[in-house]
Amino acid sequence: MNAVRVVRQMGTMIDYLREYGDYSFSEKPLNEVDSLILSQFAYLKFDGLVPGVGEDAPAVTMEYLDAHQDKDKLFADERYREPNTELFEGMINSVRFRTMRMKEYVNLIETEQETQFSAVTFLLDDGMVYVAYRGTDESIVGWKEDFNLAFSEPVLGQLRSVEYLNQTAAGFEGRFYIGGHSKGGNLAVYAAMNCEAGIQDRIVRIYSHDGPGFRPEIRQAGHYERIAERVMKIIPHSSLVGMLLESHAEGYIVVESKSFGLLQHNPYTWLVRDDAFVRVKDIYKRQKFMDETLNKWILSLDDAQIHSFVDTLYEVVSASRAVTLMDFTADWKKSMTAVIAAAKGLDEETASMMRRVVGSLFEVAGEHAREELQEKAAEGRQKWEAEKRKREEHQRKGGGKRSGNGE
Repeated sequence: MNAVRVVRQMGTMIDYLREYGDYSFSEKPLNEVDSLILSQFAYLKFDGLVPGVGEDAPAVTMEYLDAHQDKDKLFADERYREPNTELFEGMINSVRFRTMRMKEYVNLIETEQETQFSAVTFLLDDGMVYVAYRGTDESIVGWKEDFNLAFSEPVLGQLRSVEYLNQTAAGFEGRFYIGGHSKGGNLAVYAAMNCEAGIQDRIVRIYSHDGPGFRPEIRQAGHYERIAERVMKIIPHSSLVGMLLESHAEGYIVVESKSFGLLQHNPYTWLVRDDAFVRVKDIYKRQKFMDETLNKWILSLDDAQIHSFVDTLYEVVSASRAVTLMDFTADWKKSMTAVIAAAKGLDEETASMMRRVVGSLFEVAGEHAREELQEKAAEGRQKWEAEKRKREEHQRKGGGKRSGNGE
């Protein structure tokens, strides 16, 4: 019985919903896994389904979304269509999230500024509120946006995050949570640092799930110390995005993932035991060395140099004509050829950093290759076992006939 219990406890946030979904938030207050669930739920496409900021309309329920004729539009992101659908079903079938309501949705795409800003406010059954910022997707443009956070001046998305928090939090009373995944985690912390004092005092906790950090100038200008004790930064075992401009002194929690390399950025791979993530001591030594080297180099540059590096990195990766990071790593031979050609002419230090960052992408390609080999090996074993069973069955039938003729 105990062994079975241990297996049940190890899983992902989907498994957590199955095991703890019968608890209301009044019975079991919001925790770090709930925060990741809401941060991932914020990636769904609520356009035309959830009232926008300032709209004179009531918050919509999970039941409303489930019954809506345009429900399928929620899962427009093909990369995560299956797990996002499973997440939605797990939430609506749970006591914990079934009565959750949503409002104040915003999704701004500003192409010229290379910015996509999206956020939504969740109203939980115990009266608590969770303000969620959407992160970037796995598009190469979105990846570039994460690196844009390295500038010494706030980017447009960060400014939008403060405006959103000031406007929405003024519309409800009491204490609340704030968080997001990837860029969304960075926006949550930035908004908490820079929002109006009265709103800042009402924040219970700020969750950054593998979100990039900040340059020292940004932290100092926002008086990070005022919210530091309420920030919970959670990163996977092999984090790159979440370790950008991260200072170990600020503190972070490292969690185990069932995947490898950049694939660990996917929150569906984070392992959960009971109602918390499975903790590990620190990120992998090799990854940590790379992260620290990259951060040290970035901090040595001025804004013009950073802008040049990010643009060059974007051009190098885009030279493969891939649209997403998955496309980039799927045909790694073609992508590597394009990278080598595009990197010619760079100074040695920039080229070295370029190789480090791009190299991390090819860890994904390596993992895909291992998965393909494992799948082929499994198919081979299944085919061999099927043929073996067929031979044995044939022998049994043939043996029976010979026995009958002998008699």
